[in-house]
Amino acid sequence: SLPAASGLAEMGAHWIHGPSPGNPVFRLASQYGLLGPEAALEENQQAEAGGHPPLPSVTYSSSGRVLNPKAVSEARDLFYALLASTRAFQGSKEPPAPSVGQYLRAEIARRVPTMGGGVEDARRLQLAVLAACLKLECCISGTHSMDLVALEPFGEYVSLPGLDCTFPGGYSSLSERLLSSLPEGTVLLNKPVKTIRWQGSFLEEGDDSRDFPVRVECEDGDAFLADHVIITVPLGFLKEHHQEFFQPPLPERKVEAIQRLGFGTNNKIFLEFEQPFWEPEQQLLEVVWEDESPLEEPSADLETNWFKKLIGFVVLHPPEQHGHVLCGFIAGKESEHMETLSDAEVLSVMTRLLRRLTGNPSLPAPRSVLRSRWHSAPYTRGSYSYVAVGSSGDDIDVLAQPLPEDPQDPRPLQLLFAGEATHRTFYSTTHGALLSGWREAERLNHLLQPPIPP
Repeated sequence: SLPAASGLAEMGAHWIHGPSPGNPVFRLASQYGLLGPEAALEENQQAEAGGHPPLPSVTYSSSGRVLNPKAVSEARDLFYALLASTRAFQGSKEPPAPSVGQYLRAEIARRVPTMGGGVEDARRLQLAVLAACLKLECCISGTHSMDLVALEPFGEYVSLPGLDCTFPGGYSSLSERLLSSLPEGTVLLNKPVKTIRWQGSFLEEGDDSRDFPVRVECEDGDAFLADHVIITVPLGFLKEHHQEFFQPPLPERKVEAIQRLGFGTNNKIFLEFEQPFWEPEQQLLEVVWEDESPLEEPSADLETNWFKKLIGFVVLHPPEQHGHVLCGFIAGKESEHMETLSDAEVLSVMTRLLRRLTGNPSLPAPRSVLRSRWHSAPYTRGSYSYVAVGSSGDDIDVLAQPLPEDPQDPRPLQLLFAGEATHRTFYSTTHGALLSGWREAERLNHLLQPPIPP
């Protein structure tokens, strides 16, 4: 065991996706010296991972054997070729299917007879690997099923080049650096907001020289008057509370965008071990259920089968820093069910699962478990957004539009909206969230300091 480990575990954002100059999170992290040496390498910044980190991996199957890497990569290559082909439908008036999931399944069904060279066992294995690829995609999209993700706008999402990397000092090392430049007491934590009143005429106590259109009221009774407020709460919170959160309520168009856009759950399950059972070079332990196929309905029994949605485990590196820790990822309804279980139940299910996958019935149980619960978190209600069937990138732009809507309003930009769900091409990412915040700050700068005419 490694008693000196710092025990760092990211409960939220994990990677810088696409660490290259076009990524503002990467630029700041580099500027502040917060990254490890390999993140700075030129070739790492140029690598095109397409949002799927190519970690050295081992694939375990539900029958307790390690799968042939060649068979796995063949099926995976087919999956990524099909996924890439979804980009062709961007802007198409008649996409071949409403959702990414339905399109992929139809394409897989079309190719199934020839898959695995016509050998039945090879074909079943290919289908099982494709089913696992779909689950990984659910984690990336933060959705229960790819059948919920709209096909036509799917290609609008932009992946930046670069091999995903992590922060050696934790993602929070970046926000701490950003906050350190602000005056003491600027940021108030643990101060939940109850209501944002806008289009009002609010006066400061004992000062009626000027009124404010916005009053932010906190749960503890405190209130703040403002000309402008930037709202960055997660879409999951807005879906649940927009009606009482804003007084007067938001205009219908904005409400419809909130309702139509997708917002789902992706959770992590960290398992800490006394000793590793994996090889030092392995960075990703993948899971394939041999009896599964994208062409068959998965069992709907959450209680008994929730853990089958787990895509596998990332090995936290380096062990000197983290100890021997695996980080599992699981999305959707199964992930939300996992949140309702006790730590002991999750630990016991994970132990049984790993014993089955490794084919070692006496594999020692993890010594501890730690997990995120993004769906239960009252101010989050999930992880991040996706463009759902029935929605489009236009809904993201509508969500991002400041209020009041009337451009001639004498008190413009009372409510501004930022956060990952308001960025049309980088939704679901930290860099999307950061850019959306800068976008709204810029909007206020322009209002307060109009550009000087040439």
